[in-house]
Amino acid sequence: MSKCVFICPIGFVEEDILERITGCIKSRCGIVCKVSTGMENPKYAYDEHRSQYNSKLILKHLIKCCPHEALGFMGVTHVDLFVPVLKFVFGLAQMEGQCSIISTHRLRPQFYDQPSDPSLFLARVEKTALHELGHCLGLTHCRDRRCVMYSSTRIEDTDSKQSDFCPTCIELFQWYLDRYIRTT
Repeated sequence: MSKCVFICPIGFVEEDILERITGCIKSRCGIVCKVSTGMENPKYAYDEHRSQYNSKLILKHLIKCCPHEALGFMGVTHVDLFVPVLKFVFGLAQMEGQCSIISTHRLRPQFYDQPSDPSLFLARVEKTALHELGHCLGLTHCRDRRCVMYSSTRIEDTDSKQSDFCPTCIELFQWYLDRYIRTT
């Protein structure tokens, strides 16, 4: 398979975060994953009233910049994201599309006044990246609380789920991936 997932840092993103995401996608999904050239901080998406960044505007920008040969194009940023109907989001994806965005902002234990915990933080990043990639390939939210495709509306939801797809979601993931490869 010549197609791969590109991870695009938006603003400053630590190297260990990018390495964790690429390694996770390679090992859990069997998909080649590379870090692309980064983008500037998304000032165009900043909402002064909320002091947050509109993830839909960032996603639209990513869609315009997506490499033609990409299976997926995932933006990773440190800014706090929202969609207009929610207070915040950990990430957002094009359903059955190529692009997604994740934020590390609310994944850090320090955001919740907890001590720094690099292992917990990177596990949250990994789960969020897999979740959004799943949406890009067509997966919806799963009812199994342990599945990485379970909806995370609170950080506790992210912490309680595993870094893997449940048996049903992995089967669907492979089916969607095979279908995508056959049609491109």
